[in-house]
Amino acid sequence: MSVNMSYTENVKLALQSIVSNKLRTFLTALIIAIGIMALIGVLTSIDAIQSSLTNSFSSMGSNSFNIRNRGVNVQIGGSGNKAKVFRSITYQEALAFKDNFDYGALVSLNVNVTWGATAKYMAEKTNPNIGVLGSDENYLETSGYKLEDGRNFTAQDIENANPVVIIGQEVKTKLFKNNKKAVGEYITIGGARFTVIGVLESKGSSAGFGSDKACFIPISRGRAMISNANPSFVITVMTSDPFKMDGAEGEAIATFRKIRALNAKQSNDFEIIKSDAVAQMLMQNLTYVTMGAIVIAFITLVGASIGLMNIMLVSVTERTREIGVRKAIGATPSVIRKQFLMEAVVICVLGGIAGIVLGILIGNVLALALGADFIIPWKWMMLGLTVCIGVGMLSGYYPASKASKLDPVEALRYE
Repeated sequence: MSVNMSYTENVKLALQSIVSNKLRTFLTALIIAIGIMALIGVLTSIDAIQSSLTNSFSSMGSNSFNIRNRGVNVQIGGSGNKAKVFRSITYQEALAFKDNFDYGALVSLNVNVTWGATAKYMAEKTNPNIGVLGSDENYLETSGYKLEDGRNFTAQDIENANPVVIIGQEVKTKLFKNNKKAVGEYITIGGARFTVIGVLESKGSSAGFGSDKACFIPISRGRAMISNANPSFVITVMTSDPFKMDGAEGEAIATFRKIRALNAKQSNDFEIIKSDAVAQMLMQNLTYVTMGAIVIAFITLVGASIGLMNIMLVSVTERTREIGVRKAIGATPSVIRKQFLMEAVVICVLGGIAGIVLGILIGNVLALALGADFIIPWKWMMLGLTVCIGVGMLSGYYPASKASKLDPVEALRYE
């Protein structure tokens, strides 16, 4: 046997030892796999959800903001601040802003009519979870929606409160079977009859957000259908240039303060919400989940490393005679140490690979269930393998050092 054994030979010896102790190896690798699976699974799902959130909100553009009476400053896992609620923005105030805001920006108005409507077409009907939104002729553009078929609202539709509707993909699929054309047909929403004038392109569920289950009607028509006696309208402002956002925001605040008749001493009783505010808030809260996943995986891996160390110590005791024979025919303490270290690392890497595969599958199943896209997290895979090698080195060092220090004569006499 060569004194300077190659790493290849050490790996072969490690694999032979692993094969001869299948149950022990399986249990140790399983502990490592569970820790890595927890880490990779959660991190993969979080990456997929963040990607979906980014795609979802980027379609609204980085050059738009909303004026509303209710903010989105809700903290999860933080201070737990409640969202501020100011007095409602009336239709007259929203219209006055649209007429008076002059900054080269596109302004749209919308109001939530209901999120529990049922849409019907002949014998077909949807579940009672359809959102109905009253909007104007600019809303689709300021919110990043695109038409697959039909047309947008016109100024005449808004002015005359025409009974027309633009429907989302899920509504169209549910009501109009066998690819039947929806535009021009009549549907019933909440007991009122509407003519379908447009169908939106699908935007997917986008991690829980989207317009596929929505119906858009003229805002003037929507006002008559709202059950709330004091609805609050939302104003959306979209600039042609993202660099003009700050200027547009300042001008919008000044214009709306004037409309709300606020004096210099009074603070704003409305909020400016940028299009990516919700995504930023959710991503911030996902950071807490990431930290929790890392802590849980760390605790699991610490337990796994202790288990692996104990198993390696048992292995050293069981193979004392083998170590004595190897030393007697020329193996140095360094060679013995490398062999046992390599064995610990190989077990960890085998468990880690299984954990990475399971983690990616579980993470993506969770992400797909939330409407996100399938991703392969290369950086987390590399992190997982690095952690496995590190755990193997740390767990195997003491048993390997103990094996390398055995006296060959005493080892040969060991029974």
